[in-house]
Amino acid sequence: MATIESLKADLERVLGQDVLGLTERLGELTLVVKADCYPAVCIALRDDASLRFDTLIDLCGLDYRDYGDGSRDGGRFAAVLHLLSVHHNHRLRLRVFCEDDNFPVLASVTGVWPAAGWFEREAFDLFGIVFEGHPDLRRILTDYGFVGHPFRKDFPVSGYVEMRYDPEQKRVIYQPVTIEPREIVPRVIREEGYGVGR
Repeated sequence: MATIESLKADLERVLGQDVLGLTERLGELTLVVKADCYPAVCIALRDDASLRFDTLIDLCGLDYRDYGDGSRDGGRFAAVLHLLSVHHNHRLRLRVFCEDDNFPVLASVTGVWPAAGWFEREAFDLFGIVFEGHPDLRRILTDYGFVGHPFRKDFPVSGYVEMRYDPEQKRVIYQPVTIEPREIVPRVIREEGYGVGR
C-alpha cells in the first residue's frame, strides 16, 4: 500500500528519534512514543503539513498486566489514541506508556485536541491514569465515592465497597462488600439413554 508506506516515511522524517516503534498490521499503522515527548509528538502530528492529524477519534486507557501470559516486557498502563487526517485521508494509532506503574501519569492533550477531555476523564476513572494539565479531571462513569478503578486487571469482580439505602438512617451508605465469592459449576442432567438408538 503506497499510502501506508508514504505515511510511514513522513512519520519517521517528522518525528525522528521520538519514534519508539512503528508497526503496520491489518492496513493500519501503530506509532509508539515515550511519555516525555508525547505532547510534542501530538502537536507535530496535528500541525505538520505532511501529516495534519486534525481529528482525534478516540482515546482510551489500557492495562497490559498479564498481557501475553506475563511475558511482555514494558510498562503496564498506556493510552491509545486513534487519529484521522481528513486532508490526507490517513488513520493512525498512537500508543504511549506511562512511566510509573504505581502512579500512572501522562500529559493531557486537551490543548491539542479538545475532544480528548471526556476520553481522558474516562481513562482516569476506569484505569487510574492521571492526565496532567487536564482542565477538569474527575470521575465520569463511576460514582464520586467509588473506590478504585474498575478496568484495572487486578480490580476485584465484586469491587471493594457496596452502596445501599439504609432505612434507619434514611440515607445511602457505603459498606464493605458482603457478597460471598462462590464458584458456579453448571449442572448437566441428562436422561438415561439420551442420544442412544433414537
